[in-house]
Amino acid sequence: MVRPKKYLGQHFLQDENIARKIIGFLPANATNIVEVGAGTGVLSKYLLENPSLNPFFFEIDNESIEFLRRKFPHISDHLIEADFLKFDLSLLPSPFVVIGNFPYNISSQILFRVLEYRNAIPEVIGMFQKEVAERIASSPGSKKNGILSVLLQSYYHIEYLFTVNETVFYPPPKVKSGVIRLRRNDTEKLDCDEDLFVRVVKTAFNQRRKTLKNSLKSFNLSESSILKDLLGKRAEQLSVSEFVQLTKSAKPD
Repeated sequence: MVRPKKYLGQHFLQDENIARKIIGFLPANATNIVEVGAGTGVLSKYLLENPSLNPFFFEIDNESIEFLRRKFPHISDHLIEADFLKFDLSLLPSPFVVIGNFPYNISSQILFRVLEYRNAIPEVIGMFQKEVAERIASSPGSKKNGILSVLLQSYYHIEYLFTVNETVFYPPPKVKSGVIRLRRNDTEKLDCDEDLFVRVVKTAFNQRRKTLKNSLKSFNLSESSILKDLLGKRAEQLSVSEFVQLTKSAKPD
């Protein structure tokens, strides 16, 4: 059976052991599962085989869709031929777990989409470029810490699970991959203006070489004794709670 070509930065996983390992991280009580980028079906197969699961497979590449239909004739009832980034996810049964060997080119966009629907998505298990996976799972103080790290860690506990070598993909990428797991934490709403919080975080990291006193000048932060120490730091050094603290003191023009 002819395999589909690479598209959207997608590298298709071929190793069944890795596929089973990823599937094994699904929560025991999971029912609705959404796979983003089903590709050649190496993960889809195990989702379809489990009678306790209600899977949905997002795929937009025509070659991959035809391949999946030929390989799994019973997949049609579960296949969504649409862009996960544009689809109205409120139409899916909630809650649902997101899983996938995500196309490298849109992996960050997928996670921003997860953030948008965070109250419907209790867990994400995904494969990314290793560098991206490490950045998402990084801790405050790490130079890898960034915008997406802080925003995701506001609402999810993030765990780096394991590294995947280039040789298990078709075509093989030039970099290693990493599998991470996001599990929803207890934060329903941040203790601050959440839109302003996003603006503060993005502004801080867009000028990450500067101290926060300089990068966040436009937010008119008061230099109280509590904030003075934070303003002397750089963006990657702050925790989510410290960004919340800054946001509560911000008075943007």
